[in-house]
Amino acid sequence: MDQNFFNKVRILDGGMGQELLARGMEPNGTLWSANALLQEKYHQLLLDTHLDFIKAGAEVIVTTTFTTRKSRLRDNNVFDKYEYLNKKAGEIAQKAKENYPNVLVAGGLPPQNLTYEADNSADDEMRENFNSQAQLLNPYIDFFYFDVLSSVREFKIAIESIKEFNKPYLLGAHISEGNHLPSGEKITKILNDIEHYKLMGIILSCVSPENFELNLEEIKNLGIPFGFKLNAFIKTNSKPNYNDAYKKHKTGNPNEFLGVRKDLTPEKMLEFAKKFKDAGATIIGGCCETTPLHIKAFSKLK
Repeated sequence: MDQNFFNKVRILDGGMGQELLARGMEPNGTLWSANALLQEKYHQLLLDTHLDFIKAGAEVIVTTTFTTRKSRLRDNNVFDKYEYLNKKAGEIAQKAKENYPNVLVAGGLPPQNLTYEADNSADDEMRENFNSQAQLLNPYIDFFYFDVLSSVREFKIAIESIKEFNKPYLLGAHISEGNHLPSGEKITKILNDIEHYKLMGIILSCVSPENFELNLEEIKNLGIPFGFKLNAFIKTNSKPNYNDAYKKHKTGNPNEFLGVRKDLTPEKMLEFAKKFKDAGATIIGGCCETTPLHIKAFSKLK
């Protein structure tokens, strides 16, 4: 595929996990979107949700593999389904693409340990985790998307782990608050401290509009296509971590302990997106709590 795909404005999809829960998928531990893969009764719902994002204007859909990482499946006692779940995510994304051949499928590679904090696993373990998930997704995807990573080290190891597939990749960096990654590092180090070879661009991933705006100058000065996947959570700095926060709450929906903003309507989110597009952003999409209606609003920027 064209490594320069994001040199002009492109629309990404929105938040699959929260949208599936909103559409009636039952929570199942901390599996979230992976539950739609695990239970066959939700496969059509997952496909329909992909299709609804495409009909709303998404030119890229991301595989529902954020919670099919090994650590999350172990936490939920379904590790034996690792290969099946990752392949099924690719298969269902490909079914959506069959109806809309021009849509690209991004292979979502999430943080391989906890979310919104740097992974302190050994290098070899992290590399094997990224590589094994990439192996399963590779036949179904157009490019890889590193989804909500939190440190320069994670990006470096993740990029090394996919070299054998010779596919381009999009960086998705997370910042919970302020202007540093959860590791304490600046965004610029992701470009300066890593040797890149098929880089398509960089986005701030699962961030609030205000936090993206706070980091806009730094990310636009990196000299590569940039953009965002905006969320509508009240916070993403869940303490001490996702699993512990989840255990203290009564439902399996993360919006219970992260909160949902009521002010970020599609119209309001479009105002932010337009401001960022005017500043040069070309990669425009949504994350948690963003719906096809938000993506439809974003598509007006094309």
